[in-house]
Parts: sequence; C-alpha cells; structure tokens
Amino acid sequence: MNKFALVVKQDDHSHHIAAKIKTALCEGGWTFDLEKAELVICVGGDGTILQAVHQYMDQLQDVQFLGVHTGTLGFLTDYTQNELEEVIQAILTTEPEVYESKLLEITAYGKEVKRYYALNEMRIENVIRTQILEISIDEEPFEICRGSGVCLSTQAGSTAYNRSLRGAVIDSGLSIMQLCEITGIQNSLHRSLNVPYIMTDTRTVAFRSHTFDEATLCYDHLHASLEGIKKVTCRMSNKKVVFSRYRPYSYLKRLKNLY
Repeated sequence: MNKFALVVKQDDHSHHIAAKIKTALCEGGWTFDLEKAELVICVGGDGTILQAVHQYMDQLQDVQFLGVHTGTLGFLTDYTQNELEEVIQAILTTEPEVYESKLLEITAYGKEVKRYYALNEMRIENVIRTQILEISIDEEPFEICRGSGVCLSTQAGSTAYNRSLRGAVIDSGLSIMQLCEITGIQNSLHRSLNVPYIMTDTRTVAFRSHTFDEATLCYDHLHASLEGIKKVTCRMSNKKVVFSRYRPYSYLKRLKNLY
C-alpha cells in the first residue's frame, strides 16, 4: 500500500493531528489520494470510523481502515493521539495484519426495494407510539414484539447500542447477529422472549408490521424513514470492513480499559 486518505472528526485538535500524519506519510513516500486510497486513516473515534466506512462503502474491497483516537471513546481505534510517532513509523515500515468484520445487509421492501449496510447495528425505532413487530427467522415465525422497537447487532456492534440494552458483549472473531428488544412491553396479555437472542450469521431475520409509517430505520449513525415499507429483512452481507493491525491486539484488554 502507498496511497492513503484521511477521515477526520470535525474539531480543531483532530485536524491538527491529521495534518501531522499527512505531512509525515507524504514525506515518507506515501501519496494522499481521497479517490483511490488503499489505507483510510480515521482520526477521531468510533463515530469517525463509522463515517469512513459508509463514505467508502462502494470501495470496501480495495481499502483498509486504521483508527487514531483523539476523543473519549475509541473501541475500534488502535492508536491514541499520544502514539502518533509510533503509528506513523508502523505505517511506513511494517506490513500490517488484517482483521475483517462483516456488515449487516438491511433490505426494506415497499414500492421500491432499498438496501442499507451497517457495521455495528440496525434498529427499527418508533418514538411516537408502540411498534408491533412480527419477527421471523429463516421464514419461521419467532415472536411478536411490542415496544419502541428492536436492535439487531453484529459482533463489532455488541459493545455499542446493544450493550445499553443489556445485550451480551461478543468475543472478537465470532461472526453472529444479536437481537434485542427496545423497551419491550410485557404484561398478562402479551409476552415475548425479553432477553437477547444470539444467532449464527447464516440466519435471515425478517420484521413485518401492519404499519411502519412512524418508525425509523437506524443503521450505524445514519437513519431512513420506513414510511410505506411492508417488510424489513436482515442478514450478514458478503461486504466486509478490513482493518489494518500494525501491532498485537487484545480484545480483553480493550474491554478492561474502556469499561
């Protein structure tokens, strides 16, 4: 690799760090190329990495990602702002190992079929009224959920929104999907599983409702209206995000440091 791009959090400090990285890599023989980058360096935090993944969604087969953390939470980032010289030297002198993370593929069926992708999770949320969702897995009826919605996360997303729903944190290297209810309603007339459900990545999960018109589809940091949609399906995509790893990575140490 010798072409790189930068995706930077919108604050002066992150831009200052990014400028140093850009100067050092260009002086080291690398080429700054936003259009045909082979390595995308994300300066900021986890949100910056999500932004970069979606920005380069159509080029994922050709790019790798590396995060440099400048904020308060950086679970997906490998280096901090205090390790700037180390990360620059690693890029210039070391061949990285790679870690791959599959994306969720979300398909919304209405008058038009719309497709979305997520690294962390997808959510169907309704803050206006109770959302009733008929959930099937591999076309087999599973349950009916009543509440604010549902969250379907990947292993990468298990430490994100999923964790705030009391979902399980999934060990690195496992490719799964995890389903959690969002403020589910439980009473004498209606019961649902009401605990996280972890399933193999070969499953296809479908959500149906008599109306999605006041609901929102959230995928990573993005969102889309579900007005007019009849069904939403989710499965693990063939698309994947490739992270460059220039030094040993301990998932357990990262969990301990952050939580």
